[in-house]
Amino acid sequence: MAEPLLKLENVTAGYGAALVLHGISLELPENGSLAVLGRNGVGKSTLLLTILGLTQLRGGSVSWRGQDISRQPPHKRAGHGIGWVAQEREIFSSLTLDENLTVAARPGAWDFDAVFKLFPRLAERRGHMGNQLSGGEQQMLAIARALMTNPALLLLDEPFEGLAPVIVDEMAAAVKSMLADRKIAIILVEQHTEIALELTAQAIVLERGAVAHRAASRELQKDTATLERLVGLRVAATT
Repeated sequence: MAEPLLKLENVTAGYGAALVLHGISLELPENGSLAVLGRNGVGKSTLLLTILGLTQLRGGSVSWRGQDISRQPPHKRAGHGIGWVAQEREIFSSLTLDENLTVAARPGAWDFDAVFKLFPRLAERRGHMGNQLSGGEQQMLAIARALMTNPALLLLDEPFEGLAPVIVDEMAAAVKSMLADRKIAIILVEQHTEIALELTAQAIVLERGAVAHRAASRELQKDTATLERLVGLRVAATT
């Protein structure tokens, strides 16, 4: 049996003396997709930051393609092929769109042509500064910049937050296109539950920093009782 791309075993982590995650275990295969659901404050973003090596690991292990990377710093993990799109986007406002992409570029299939095919709107804004872009364009740029690192795994932290419904549709279509190519895995933290489950194959629900439920995304879509109990049914931006 092939090693999973990413594996967490009994991970306990947090910030300083504060523990946020408690005994988290999960596996993600090559080209897999996982939705991380839960109410606000349950540890969803902290889980992504722990995968990146940006929290204090107090117990358990993080493995990448069978190699223990629990003690590796963030830049080493990025070098392995872990990309991240932060909730705050964090694009360089004083650089042009092209420059934002250039600073992240690494050899691979994701190049200027590929990201502009995924986000045609960005091709029309190549000379614009980061702070001249709309919120939706900034989010597209944040994803495109992460893709330019040619990651094997892309961590997406609430990429649809605060966007107009038409932009959410466009962004969701782009994520679906990325996954259809079968060249990348994603972990998607998203408050719009229906969209997250539609885009992914597997899902976990966090509660108080622990995995309270795990299931195939299609199964969880039908399990409205569990979604109401653990997540709270939130109407997707596309409805």
